[in-house]
Amino acid sequence: MTFAEIVTAVDNFAWGPVMLVLLVGTGLYLSIRSGFLQFTRFGYAMRNTIGKIFTKQSAGKGEVTPFQAMTTALAGTVGTGNIAGVTGAIFIGGPGAVFWLWISALVGMVTKYSEVVLAVRYRERNEAGDWVGGPMYYIKNGLGKSWMWLAYVFAFFGMMASFGIGNTTQVDSIATAIGTAVTSFGGDASSSTFRIVIGVIVAVFAAVVIIGGIKRIGAVTEKLVPFMAVVYILAALVVVFANLGQIGAVLGAIFQGAFSPRAIAGGALGVGIMTTIQKGIARGVFSNEAGLGSAPIAHAATSETDPVKQGVYGIFEVFMDSIVICTLTSLALLMGLAGQVGIDGIEWGVSHGSEMVVSAFSGIFGGKIASIIIAVGLSLFALSTILSWSLYGSRCCEFIFGKASKPATLIYKIVFCIILVVGSTLGLDVVWDIGDALNGLMAIPNLVALLLLSGTVIKLTKEHFSNKENLK
Repeated sequence: MTFAEIVTAVDNFAWGPVMLVLLVGTGLYLSIRSGFLQFTRFGYAMRNTIGKIFTKQSAGKGEVTPFQAMTTALAGTVGTGNIAGVTGAIFIGGPGAVFWLWISALVGMVTKYSEVVLAVRYRERNEAGDWVGGPMYYIKNGLGKSWMWLAYVFAFFGMMASFGIGNTTQVDSIATAIGTAVTSFGGDASSSTFRIVIGVIVAVFAAVVIIGGIKRIGAVTEKLVPFMAVVYILAALVVVFANLGQIGAVLGAIFQGAFSPRAIAGGALGVGIMTTIQKGIARGVFSNEAGLGSAPIAHAATSETDPVKQGVYGIFEVFMDSIVICTLTSLALLMGLAGQVGIDGIEWGVSHGSEMVVSAFSGIFGGKIASIIIAVGLSLFALSTILSWSLYGSRCCEFIFGKASKPATLIYKIVFCIILVVGSTLGLDVVWDIGDALNGLMAIPNLVALLLLSGTVIKLTKEHFSNKENLK
């Protein structure tokens, strides 16, 4: 059995029926218990997150502002999953994968809200005086010593996952996107040397920021995330409105393909309903990270003391990532290609990366400009994700090694930067399968903890919203 076959087998196990039921089921359970908070308190969440974007915030030693905590988490959330990941899900699982991505986002809003609430509620100060938290800490401090083994399981898979979702997949996509742009201008980007050079540049940039810790990461992401999101959203909207005549056919393909993918993709390609659901939910979670337990690690560093006030940032993150950016990518991709070859002319069941988004955008912007837009957008998305996941991985490493964590986390950061160079040369399919598999493995202990601690989430939520002062 080859390495690629082993990775595929682990990926299929990690994202099998049991995992999908656990992931969506946890979100539904939390939604029901909270009275579908993500919908009933959606206005409150928007007013207290994006509505306060220009409000001056302060943070003490070892803390970041609530907005910086959110942008650090959003930086990890808004990454290559929003472009290359969505594209892969659509072409492998058919257009119906978009529907299941939406479902994962709708229930994922309250899942991530719950994660953030617990992260702030059960966080603690480390030896350096920094706030640290996340699933390993809310398992430790919320469930007690008898559950410590589960905390270590999460921390181990979280550290390993940082080399997949937060490292190799990101740098591989950067190298591919930049290579596509270089090729469109007549350059040669086919050599391994080219990809290694890209990897070295990314590694050096990451090292400079990572060494500065949570404060420097927060300072960079609060500037990078809003800029990259606005630029990409505007470009995608141009493609969508330029191909508005295709909206009916595209939406029809999405909804029909969600429940009858063979009717869209053709039985010969082997796109079945399980593949469609699996790719839609897996890449949705890869993108918005609801249920993984990664984002609460960043939120734990906030200066905000009210768990619920910070928790609503989790609702905003999933909404912005999946409902806004992933949807725009999906529509721009499908409508752009449909405008060129018709919806029936698109080939499904075949793996594609960001180059297909370039093709969709090229009908409006031209090949060269489109390749630049995607290369810049994807590179910024990926760079921000790399920074956030270096923090997640180092916090997991710190938890595992305890008193010996200082030299261990330094070694971790060095290895993380080295793997950025190695990751730039790996194959796309293997890289994404590794990322998906590790995501699934780290999500399981986190989801178990969320279910066991759901009573705490509901108690804190009710207390917060029963206080009229909090609703002003």
